[in-house]
Amino acid sequence: MNKINKLFADNKDRKLLSLYFCAGHPTLECTGNVIKTLQRRGIDMIEVGVPFSDPMADGPVIQQAATQSLRNGTSLRKIFEQLKAIKDEVRIPLILMGYLNVILQYGVENFCKSCVECGVSGAIIPDLPFKDYLELKPIADKYDLRFIMLITPETSEERIRFIDEHTDGFIYMVSSASTTGAQKSFDEAKQEYFQRINAMNLRNPRMIGFGISNKQTLESSQQNAAGAIIGSKFVQLLAETNGDAELAIDKLYDALGK
Repeated sequence: MNKINKLFADNKDRKLLSLYFCAGHPTLECTGNVIKTLQRRGIDMIEVGVPFSDPMADGPVIQQAATQSLRNGTSLRKIFEQLKAIKDEVRIPLILMGYLNVILQYGVENFCKSCVECGVSGAIIPDLPFKDYLELKPIADKYDLRFIMLITPETSEERIRFIDEHTDGFIYMVSSASTTGAQKSFDEAKQEYFQRINAMNLRNPRMIGFGISNKQTLESSQQNAAGAIIGSKFVQLLAETNGDAELAIDKLYDALGK
């Protein structure tokens, strides 16, 4: 069974926590250590960011991390090498998060094949049109790889149900239609959005991401989905600690009241 599916199947009564970080940031060789540290410290799933020069869905913190990572010499090929080196030590699901152009340049089938060889269970491609996803899905299915789709407050109910019907793993529920970045709280409009999606009784579990940085936003997310995804806050802490993942996760847990 794909590790993503197994994670949700085995934890129906427990709220999950997933973290995002950008591979190759703040140092080129930190990727493997960050993953192993987060696994040891109880993180359930990790999104490994593939740096891109024009990350349209990302706020300033992750944009800056991607820029630094590219300057450090990070490439998709390099990331696969780093992941392959730690494959036998990683038990939790790893998801690559990157933009379509990078994956097309690498080759979709080569990408899926490399993911499997390196222990990656899924991919999130924010700028992948759903029509194109349907065309790529048979290739992903061939390698038992999950392409995770995003929904936002602006996504229609018809489109959400179509996504739910044609995807597997989980649905990435973006808390707002803006770019990534920490928020102090989720306003009434976001709460209504969470409740509206809850009432749809979707087949796939959902994870809420974008803007989670403290106890309030974490608890709100976990009350309205299978779990939460934290990105910008952890990326910022990694930068502040010069890549010390142990210290960064300590600081994150403090901010979350854990």
